[in-house]
Parts: sequence; C-alpha cells; structure tokens
Amino acid sequence: MSEQKKSRRQMLEEFVARKPDDAFSRYGLAMECMNNGDPAAADEHFRALLGSDADYVPAYLMYAQLLVRESRGAEARTVLSSGIAAAEKKGDQHARSEMEALLSEIA
Repeated sequence: MSEQKKSRRQMLEEFVARKPDDAFSRYGLAMECMNNGDPAAADEHFRALLGSDADYVPAYLMYAQLLVRESRGAEARTVLSSGIAAAEKKGDQHARSEMEALLSEIA
C-alpha cells in the first residue's frame, strides 16, 4: 500500500508498532481512535501510554473525557486525580485547572 493511500490511523499504528514507547505517536493514535468512533482502541492506547509514560500530562484530560463519554465516571475521576498530580509535578497549572474543572463536573 502506498503512503498516500494509508489512513492517518494506519500511519500512526505503524509508528507505534515501530516505537511502542513513543508517547507522542501513542497519544496521536489514541486521539485518532477516540475522534473516529473507536473508544475501545482509544482506551487501550491511552492505558498503554500512561502505563509507559505517567508524566505525559495531556493524555489524562483526553482519556478522562473519553471515559466520561463512555459513562465511566468513576474511572474518569481516578484518571483525573492521577493527572492532576502529574500536572502539579510538572508545574503545568493550565492542565491542572482543566482537569480540576472536568473533575468538578463529574464529581
């Protein structure tokens, strides 16, 4: 299959297959799955990402949003609590405040 005919998801899957611990590629693949109606795959990729790179702060908010959409509020609260701690550790007040706002909506 030529590069031009591959979907964005296929290209991201190839990147992740080559470098499974590359947080940026894994995040992109999780987002692609989430935005294109494959919440199970998105869940799998967010879990893998946070399992290998717990400091990848943007993943927490997006994963929590996915969980909220899937009516998994308790899991979303857990993810957000971890994300808030990760954001504090990195000094990312903007991400922290976004996660706190979502947490207050589902708490």
